[in-house]
Amino acid sequence: MIRSIWTVMTVAAVAGLGSPLFATGCKATGVGDPCTPEQEYDTTFNGFDEQEVNVESKSFQCQTRLCLVNHFRGRVSCAYGQDESGAPANGSKNPCAVPGAKDTIVGNQADAKKKALVPAQCTDRTADKAVYCSCRCANIDNKTDDGANYCTCPDGFSCSQLVTSIGQGDTGLTGAYCVKKGTEYDRNKACQVTCDANVKSANCQ
Repeated sequence: MIRSIWTVMTVAAVAGLGSPLFATGCKATGVGDPCTPEQEYDTTFNGFDEQEVNVESKSFQCQTRLCLVNHFRGRVSCAYGQDESGAPANGSKNPCAVPGAKDTIVGNQADAKKKALVPAQCTDRTADKAVYCSCRCANIDNKTDDGANYCTCPDGFSCSQLVTSIGQGDTGLTGAYCVKKGTEYDRNKACQVTCDANVKSANCQ
């Protein structure tokens, strides 16, 4: 089950971090593996917002059981998005659909502005750079000596603070997660260009 908590960021409830995989100091396997968030199997889900962070627990796609959505726009399964009517957009030939199925994305019809709109991914924050299996590597004070279970980030990843506040939720959700080096989010520079099938780019697929 996914529970969203609205603060500066959006965070899904993290559970199961007591697994032996997350014993303090153990190197996490599977970090960086691709994953598709459960929200994308919902035809009414328009997509993620790049100003938010989402942590999905109990992800059976991940050895770490945690799928991280780190400042990502749109849907992993639809790089070019679609317009408000549900028609393909940005040079795409197909509308967005549920991963592995033919059910098209109808979006939030109660929202007059969004309707079926799915935004295209940002060329600098495509799914391979911002959505993947991860794990919690430190608490909000960048420490691992509080008795909780943490992982050690593998080569190519840094332990980065992503969740600073969750309101009245479990403080065990705050802290740092393993993030791919070179993909740090800068709200002043990120998402200047979106994926367009008419523009050949190795960043979009």
